[in-house]
Amino acid sequence: MKSLLRLSFLGLAFAAFVAPLTAAPAAPEDMRFKVEKLLGDIPQPMTTEMGPDGRLYFNEYGGLLKAIDLKTKQVKVIGKLEVFLQQENGFLSFALDPKFSENGWVYCLYSPIGFDGQSISRFTIKDDVLDLKSEKVLLRYDEQRKECCHHGGSMLFGPDGNLYWSAGDNTHPFGDSQSYSPADERPGRHPWDAQKSAASTMSLAGKVNRIRPKPDGTYEIPAGNLFPVGTPKTRPEIYVMGCRNPWRLSIDRTTGFVYWGEVGPDANADGPRGPRGYDEINQARKAGNFGWPYFVGDNYAYAKVDFATNAIGPFADPARPRNTSPNNTGLNDLPPATPAFIYWPYKNPKKWPELGEGGRTACAGPVFHYSPSFEKTDGFPEYFDRCLLFWDWQRPFIKWARLDADSNLVGIEPFTNGKVVAGSSAEQVKKLQPAIANGATLMKRPVHAVFGPDGCLYFMDYGETWGANRDSGLYKISYLRGNLPPIAKASVSVGFGKAPLAVKLSAAGSSDPEGKAVTYTWKLQPGDRTLGTGADLSTTLAEAGNFSIELTVKDTDGSNATTSLPVVVGNTPPQVRFTSPQDGDFFTPGKKVTFQVAVQDAEDGSSVDKALEFSLRAFVSSAFVAGDGKTESTDPGLTLMRQSDCLNCHATETQLVGPSFVAIADKYRGVKDASETLNKKIRLGGGGVWGQVPMLAHPQHTVDEVAFMLRWILVLEKGKGGPSITRGLTGEITAPKADKAGQFVLEATYTDAGAAPAGSLAGKANVALRTRRIEAETAELNGPKHSGKVVGSTNHGHTLKFTNLNLADSQSVTVFASAGGGSKDSKVEVRLDSPNGPLLGTVNITHTGDWNKLAENKSPLAASTGRHDVYLVLVNPGKGGLMNIDWIQFNP
Repeated sequence: MKSLLRLSFLGLAFAAFVAPLTAAPAAPEDMRFKVEKLLGDIPQPMTTEMGPDGRLYFNEYGGLLKAIDLKTKQVKVIGKLEVFLQQENGFLSFALDPKFSENGWVYCLYSPIGFDGQSISRFTIKDDVLDLKSEKVLLRYDEQRKECCHHGGSMLFGPDGNLYWSAGDNTHPFGDSQSYSPADERPGRHPWDAQKSAASTMSLAGKVNRIRPKPDGTYEIPAGNLFPVGTPKTRPEIYVMGCRNPWRLSIDRTTGFVYWGEVGPDANADGPRGPRGYDEINQARKAGNFGWPYFVGDNYAYAKVDFATNAIGPFADPARPRNTSPNNTGLNDLPPATPAFIYWPYKNPKKWPELGEGGRTACAGPVFHYSPSFEKTDGFPEYFDRCLLFWDWQRPFIKWARLDADSNLVGIEPFTNGKVVAGSSAEQVKKLQPAIANGATLMKRPVHAVFGPDGCLYFMDYGETWGANRDSGLYKISYLRGNLPPIAKASVSVGFGKAPLAVKLSAAGSSDPEGKAVTYTWKLQPGDRTLGTGADLSTTLAEAGNFSIELTVKDTDGSNATTSLPVVVGNTPPQVRFTSPQDGDFFTPGKKVTFQVAVQDAEDGSSVDKALEFSLRAFVSSAFVAGDGKTESTDPGLTLMRQSDCLNCHATETQLVGPSFVAIADKYRGVKDASETLNKKIRLGGGGVWGQVPMLAHPQHTVDEVAFMLRWILVLEKGKGGPSITRGLTGEITAPKADKAGQFVLEATYTDAGAAPAGSLAGKANVALRTRRIEAETAELNGPKHSGKVVGSTNHGHTLKFTNLNLADSQSVTVFASAGGGSKDSKVEVRLDSPNGPLLGTVNITHTGDWNKLAENKSPLAASTGRHDVYLVLVNPGKGGLMNIDWIQFNP
């Protein structure tokens, strides 16, 4: 997704509000914005829509459709589509039918498995379950999957009842285009020619398309599209053509005008072929051509390039663009090009300097229209009436485009004066720390936003980087009026312990946003027993049990805020540790890892003395964490099973009371209607299949929930690895067949028996096992330099240091490196604890003759025990420029 989601290296906090360019209400006070995180840890969220039932529906790239109740914050998995997940394909977007409350119809834009292209399909949601058998395919359009990228990915209904969706140009952005216009007409270069798609009147790619769905699952063409029905060499579904990657789409519910963020090309500077790259926010008041790949920004034109000779021809004419590519199946003469509404480059944005510098991924959000009813629902104030929300996913920033009564651009303003800030890189976040410490909410990469009927903004944050991010989230942003309630924050010196328990309570961080005096009252719940008053309080809890200490902060006008802290009196949490393996040990992909856990609990005793009893209360789970630090996403079925009692009787590969999940998958693999049969047995109970022990009924689970559990179980294979869980203090877990650097993390959990009336407490321990392949750039370097994905600029005596490695089971080492120029006969010495420490082995580096040609170089290792810092010492006396190193692998 590099072309779509370019990395940004420049932080950008939000500046103070600029004075509006037209007479408008006074800028709202920042302290009145309330930001509430409704949900976190959302794997690759894509788009959202407010449902008529008051829930917010959203989809995830991997195929899931979910809904969250905004009052209870409960999330319901509606269903899962099986999607193709490469080259930016996936579950791209969805739209609820305008009569969704009556018919339950939802339209999905997704990448089917087995079809090279995208599908727009209608499904029926019944009893909160997406009925996959109800699929009605309205249309499918072909795309090439030989090369990456650009699929757009927004879909929504307009106020006219028509269905709009955006589609990228399905063109590789680089190749020989030098990051300018990809219009490569040479034979076999079809994937590098956007004229086949964005500029073709016969392709739905590189477009914003518009249709009117019919009840029978077909569609008709609404009046006003770019090409009337029956026009030769055109597709009547096209509303807007000439798009590169229109990733985020919105429609003004009052005017019907269409807005989208256009992710632009990557050229850093103007050149002979044409202009530098710009991202765009576009406004379509009617059907039209927005110019790509012949124009960008303010109709800045590209030249006609002969990619065989690199000869530069004439520049395109925005009044009369022509498409003469041999890959074009549509018209040659195209409609005039429409310039962008707002646009910005990587650096030095002269027209709108307030957009700053950095990466680029433009996104268009909703246009806000004020209603007096919002005064009662904490909706946004009138100040933002007729403002278009837009943002950059990469840079990142969040801005308002203020529009006049005719939807012309008046000016650009910050989203807030510091209440919400955006930044994703470590450098950006560091710069934003003062604002965060002052109460600002940090968004890493905003991805989609909608205004609810209450006038509040619901903003989805994708998280730090492309992939599944634990720091993703759904936020509700409202605007408070009148007397603002205080802010209540509380801390306790200790949250558990034997009775009587002495605690120190603090209200540090509590305040009143308007500076009013406040009082503090502490109570113990249940029982509503007052413990005392004041910002700080020392007290003793004499009775055993599970309690909540409640702090109420009240201002002089009677507004109050409450927060609470859990406290357990009479019990202490168990101490859990892994005796094996140890943190930092290696794992071998696809092989079993044997573990042993020890537990010590003040109330329960020791696992040494009560091994069987403790084993019944202990679980060990696993997950692979890729080199970027992102844990593999947990399947929703496995999540549901962890929340139920499934793991009391079953484990992934080990038989407990009942068969292992792998054994169940093996037994029912290929059996017709197995899922339906097992679904009924899990909910209603049964027996006789696996011996004398019956399967208990689970009436608390719905058919849909059990279906998700079975979806996870029935694809398991012995030795496959992946997320797993097993019960006991000892056992084996199969490591994943990882083909990339990362860690295999084991987590042991023991929940004690409690000490009535005090409830149970859990203790956890983790060990992170390394892949045997270690990227060279993760080493502590003394001399060499990072050079992209390799370590280079190496000379004799330079070292790479890897800390705290256990090489006891490593028999050999492989160094993946290149050596060009005159650097022959170079070696890598493997030493312990210092550059002059014990020598374990010497690797002779092959002279490849080309710095870009890497080869594997292997050498045996001498035996070692214990943990050591391991040094790779580069050797070739008197020589410089020895080698480039990509990775090192310690082999069993």
